[in-house]
Amino acid sequence: QVQLVESGGGLVQAGGSLRLSCATSGFAFKTNVMGWYRQAPGKQREWVATITVDGVTVYPDSVKGRFTIFRDNAKNTVYLQMNNLKPEDTADYYCATALRGTNYWGQGTQVTVSS
Repeated sequence: QVQLVESGGGLVQAGGSLRLSCATSGFAFKTNVMGWYRQAPGKQREWVATITVDGVTVYPDSVKGRFTIFRDNAKNTVYLQMNNLKPEDTADYYCATALRGTNYWGQGTQVTVSS
């Protein structure tokens, strides 16, 4: 019943921007921590961003200053604004949440950054 559906991926040139969306249902969105992850071909899944219930955000050094995670509680949706994209950002991007100690993932949306 928990559903997370990502959208907004596509092809963009280096230096460009994309905004990813994750529409959710089946759980209390307002009281859940949300996150974004990515997985490049041949690599393991990598954490990209986290936003708490109160709107506190955390990022790894690889995207800090370029990516912004934010949430719209009225729409049960979390977003990832990606600016100054680099070829190394190319990956499938997933949103996620945790419920009772279990992680839930969306189906992913593909982002390709050309050089």
